[in-house]
Amino acid sequence: MDKKLKLQEFTIKRDGYKARLTEMYKHFRGVVHESALSELKHSEIKVLEDFVRSLNQEIEDLKKDLAN
Repeated sequence: MDKKLKLQEFTIKRDGYKARLTEMYKHFRGVVHESALSELKHSEIKVLEDFVRSLNQEIEDLKKDLAN
């Protein structure tokens, strides 16, 4: 896959995950004691945060490769 196309694809994915994460933050009020639903929401938020973090790293690496 072409690096420019890959960079564009990762940027679109990251922006989608960021939007979804922002929406989840609006409705998340923390982990309620002994509430399975709030624990699942918290876990999903942490997974999305990690997706965004790893996509940011991939984007930075691709930008460095394209600059060289």
